[in-house]
Amino acid sequence: MREFFTREEENNLVHLEVEMDAFAYRSDYPWLFSLFIKFDASDKSSGDLEEFFENREALIIALEHKDRAKYVGMRSVDGWSELYFYANDSKELDAIATTILSSTPYIYENSVVRDTKWDFHHKNLKPTELELCHIESQKIISMLEEEGDDLASIRPVEHYISFELPTQKDRFINTLNIDGYTLKDEISSEEFEHGIALLKKHDVQSTTLYEEVSRLFSAIKKAQGYYEGWSTVLASEVEE
Repeated sequence: MREFFTREEENNLVHLEVEMDAFAYRSDYPWLFSLFIKFDASDKSSGDLEEFFENREALIIALEHKDRAKYVGMRSVDGWSELYFYANDSKELDAIATTILSSTPYIYENSVVRDTKWDFHHKNLKPTELELCHIESQKIISMLEEEGDDLASIRPVEHYISFELPTQKDRFINTLNIDGYTLKDEISSEEFEHGIALLKKHDVQSTTLYEEVSRLFSAIKKAQGYYEGWSTVLASEVEE
């Protein structure tokens, strides 16, 4: 399953696509094959975007043929699209990529290095815990958009938190001092025995949720808790 997110690195906005299931194959694929293509795949206004992705999928199919390699993700930054694969052998990778890309207009280069611990994957592709929260948050926003929701409309939003210990939960509740948030419920379930729901009224635009989730995540981590996501109702269902 591929997930999409962005992060900032040295004042550059990096757009990432990561294959979430790839790490399961780590032990069989010790070689990191990096392919750099001079094309900004994050620019949706580009007229050649469809052609680029067709060529990219052809590359993935060719390199993954007979389980030679596994596609693990792509980074788009500073006008370049960086494709990453882990392979079981360092041979033939360049030749396969050249066969496909030589007939395209792209400037490209590549490299192959041994990375048995998948350090590059951990440091440069794998989402952090907070980034995973933002990925799930964006999925909810996308579902609301599909329903035709007015994302700019302010409505009650519930944010969920869990703790491993009841004392951690009680301490967090007793010292709750996050602007605009109030305790709505204490939650107990098989998955989250010591959970709570916080309530705040705000819109559900991407920028707002990014700020709210980041701020909550920081406060929750200090209390040794876990941010579990949020939910809301459609703007049309909010009672006046």
